[in-house]
Amino acid sequence: MNELEQLCDAAMQAARAGGAIVLEHFGAARNIESKAPGDWVSAADIASEAAVKQVLADLAPQVDFFGEESGGVRSDFGWFVDPLDGTANFLHGLDAVGVSIGLVRDGVPVVGVVFAPLLHGRMYHAYLDGGAYKDGQRISVSMRPVSQAIPATGFPFRQKHRVPAFLKAFETAFDTFEDLRRVGAASLDLSWTAEGVFDGYFEQGLGTWDVAAGAVLVREAGGVVTDWAGNANDFLWSGDIAAGNPAVHAKILEITKNAEN
Repeated sequence: MNELEQLCDAAMQAARAGGAIVLEHFGAARNIESKAPGDWVSAADIASEAAVKQVLADLAPQVDFFGEESGGVRSDFGWFVDPLDGTANFLHGLDAVGVSIGLVRDGVPVVGVVFAPLLHGRMYHAYLDGGAYKDGQRISVSMRPVSQAIPATGFPFRQKHRVPAFLKAFETAFDTFEDLRRVGAASLDLSWTAEGVFDGYFEQGLGTWDVAAGAVLVREAGGVVTDWAGNANDFLWSGDIAAGNPAVHAKILEITKNAEN
């Protein structure tokens, strides 16, 4: 077992620990606070992150940690963790949530784990050059043509100044693809893109913790991930992400580049 495979295994154990807390709190969320309009945090987020952080500290003490809720160290070799991706879904009783753990090395995402505790405990994992898996079974991006594709997206509800560019992209995408979906959990949007359920995904202004893990999944499943301008890993810091099977990604990129002009 090589280093990345060992770290991926550690991330899966950590994701299960966090997911157990998410499952325990579902339907009975406590201590809910608003960080910004539409941006919520609950006791479940905080407790899940603490559990994830402890497992990773025990199993991979050499790797730095940065969590959405507690912060940490942004380094050249570190975890980026969203302990409860889709908090608004969680608080509304919608089970589309994930525990997302990504490992970034020298600006490149190299390990990705997404655990969906409320969806029968689905576990997605991947590491660089190791393939992508759902519950231990190899997965790959779809082969659907652009005309039949259904990508996912998300609205820039926290960044209203970006709405005009997004709406331009949305309108073109809606005219180009068969349909669009909006789930509200980036880690699952990317996991489902890796699995071929969705054919692609685009969104703006996400956190590194939202996209690092899912990007590894999509790439290892045969897909392409860039920012809206086509840069390979800048999405980790800008949060502007375009992902999909090669054909759909190319079309999404064409749309997003035009929307930003």
